[in-house]
Amino acid sequence: MLYPIATESRTLTDLNGVWKFMIDRETETVDPASPIPADRRMAVPASFNDQTVDRDVREHSGYFWYEREFSVAKALLNERVVLRFGSATHEAWVYVNGKQAAYHKGGFMPFEAELNEYLEPGKNRLTIRISNLLDHTTLPVGNYSEKKTDDGRLIRNVDENFDFFNYAGLHRPVRLYTTPKTYIQDITIAPEVDLQNGSADVNVSVESGGSFDEIRVTLIDEDGVEVGEAAGAETSISVKQVHLWEPLQAYLYTARVEGVNDGEVVDVYEEPFGIRSVEVKDAQFLINGKPFYFKGFGKHEDTYVNGRGLNEAYNVLDISLMKDMGANSFRTSHYPYSEEMMRLCDREGIVVIDETPAVGLMASFNFDISALERGDFTDDTWEVLDTSEAHEQVLRELVARDKNHASVVMWSIANEAANYADGAYEYFKPLFDLTRSLDPQNRPCTYVNIMMATPKADRSSELVDVLALNRYYGWYVQNGDLKTAEEKTRAELKEWSEKHPEKPIMYTEYGADTVAGFHSPYGEPFSEEYQQEYYQMNSRVFDEFPNFVGEQLWNFADFQTKFGIMRAQGNKKGIFTRSREPKMTVQYLKQRWSSIPEFGYKK
Repeated sequence: MLYPIATESRTLTDLNGVWKFMIDRETETVDPASPIPADRRMAVPASFNDQTVDRDVREHSGYFWYEREFSVAKALLNERVVLRFGSATHEAWVYVNGKQAAYHKGGFMPFEAELNEYLEPGKNRLTIRISNLLDHTTLPVGNYSEKKTDDGRLIRNVDENFDFFNYAGLHRPVRLYTTPKTYIQDITIAPEVDLQNGSADVNVSVESGGSFDEIRVTLIDEDGVEVGEAAGAETSISVKQVHLWEPLQAYLYTARVEGVNDGEVVDVYEEPFGIRSVEVKDAQFLINGKPFYFKGFGKHEDTYVNGRGLNEAYNVLDISLMKDMGANSFRTSHYPYSEEMMRLCDREGIVVIDETPAVGLMASFNFDISALERGDFTDDTWEVLDTSEAHEQVLRELVARDKNHASVVMWSIANEAANYADGAYEYFKPLFDLTRSLDPQNRPCTYVNIMMATPKADRSSELVDVLALNRYYGWYVQNGDLKTAEEKTRAELKEWSEKHPEKPIMYTEYGADTVAGFHSPYGEPFSEEYQQEYYQMNSRVFDEFPNFVGEQLWNFADFQTKFGIMRAQGNKKGIFTRSREPKMTVQYLKQRWSSIPEFGYKK
């Protein structure tokens, strides 16, 4: 799916701003054929939850409505008019002038609809009904329940099967764009790099809506110089003396695609892309043929007031903070991030592990690791959950959206699933096969392994290209006992290395909740001293293993969760506060990461 842009053949209209909003109490039917009886206003893009001081609204589970008016210039009505949502969390029904124009399920991917048949002269009314309900068929997974009050009112509830707040709403931009009736529908770019000769063959595939007499593809470098051209829907253009996209040293080319009829250019689209290679070989992760070391974070799209809504200022700040401390990467935990963030990472040279919203894939949570290893613990996750259809859908959408991004070097199929349970291999094998069949750039694939899925207990680690481990020795287990935690960390990494000597290993989560400003001469848990000692302990072990290729700590910044006695104003594992103030360990990590090169650290 192409990102909406304005070109000489396309227009782009922003529908962001303050919209009408209402919670649907389900006591009366809301008919989109008439204006909704809105009693509030909500900014878009943003979560609705933190834009109110009404707790009942903030924590609402169920349905809610957005509405606004828009106009389309008469001069554009002969064009193809498309309404596009960056996302709607988690399920959306879209109405234009009371008629349903679109439906989409899944809270983190874009969707769109052609509007021409629904438009009226002058003002048009856009209405969206959204659900934030989650259950055992959705991604993320939620535990759904409902009850009726004494007066007959239906109360819905979602108990999140994950540790972040279930923000909802129109989180990403809402836009109108136009194209000609015959248009460029999709572009796929798959560079093949010849590292020895410093060249690349850039394979470009173009899909069209309608028929063009000719499709022209021109490659342009960062100086605006044309470096190659070809004609056809399937082309390969050779680039000599290629500028490679490198971590923290981005270089982007532009593919200018033109659809031509009767000798005239009808439609134009320009797609930025980087040229680089990615490969897993001999227990190393290679970018452009060189062994890369991941330094960075698990993150969240989470800011004050905006919630999970797009906040481009924070995106820019976050990448600036990452670069300042020597980081080079992050994982889009635990869902696909905005297209705007992905494009920014391409431009800034930030390496991304791109993750689906497959989080909460477990029927029960048990920290008795020894029981799992003995096989004494039974788990019926893969009998209880029915998420395969949603999982396949989001993988198709994610690869279609992000396939051309140079920053994306690996797909993460899921986070912390019950990979220790019977049925895990049978569940994940088709998903890995699907992802590999969809990706034109043949990126490595992984899933993020939960702590209970040890080398003895895990049922499906053979599927992954990289062993991505979430481990909390010294926090959730061995809390306060870093000596034992270090021994456990070392022992498990040794065991993984022996089980899969051909696979690189990295940590995709490790961390300790830390209250900013809490200091302890004894290094007590929750103190800034303990957080730093915790990271120092892990660093010592990481450096002992030549096949250990990266450290992405948990978390970049404190983030919001549901209320609970373990979560005072959210999860405090950030090395920055939610407002991006540094905790003490930032200086230690800056010193460490600045001394670790992007390539060749484990010689």
